[in-house]
Amino acid sequence: MANNERFCFDTKEYLNTFYCILDQMVREMTTANLTESISNNFIVQMIPHHQAAIQMSENLLKYSEWCPIKTIAEQIIEEQTKGISDMEALLGSCSCLLNCGKDICLYDRRTCQIMEVMFTDMEFARQTDSIDANFMLEMIPHHLGAISMAENALHYGVCDELTPILESIIASQRRGMRQMQGLLRRIGYSM
Repeated sequence: MANNERFCFDTKEYLNTFYCILDQMVREMTTANLTESISNNFIVQMIPHHQAAIQMSENLLKYSEWCPIKTIAEQIIEEQTKGISDMEALLGSCSCLLNCGKDICLYDRRTCQIMEVMFTDMEFARQTDSIDANFMLEMIPHHLGAISMAENALHYGVCDELTPILESIIASQRRGMRQMQGLLRRIGYSM
């Protein structure tokens, strides 16, 4: 974490909470119970990813008064709460679809690379005294990680019921990224 002494009290509180959420997400995603099922592995790593997005959005809502970013945070909470529920409902049945060792190895290797980039980009996201900007600078790499993880899963055999969830993650996270990139430009920030 960069030196944040120049930031106001609320920004420091926001950032401290963000780093706690990030640490928990990293811990839960990297220690998830992986099996010989890509469907299982995606779900057990994406659930803590979605939980972190919900917590990050709730953290933002404690401080932000800006309607456009509050709307995005509320959409994230709604979409990802539903996503968690949908994935939890599929976990038992989808985990029965097993993949060959070669596919598991390639899938897990790429997923680890995606997560490492995402964790680093979130941890070292540019910090400002604008909580709204900080949220977007942190959430964009978070969304990009979800997109990349879902695209990676789609390269392999996954449970039929999981495919629409993967496609929904890709579409909604791309939309969210575009919205946040536009808002960042509007307030004079860039990635």
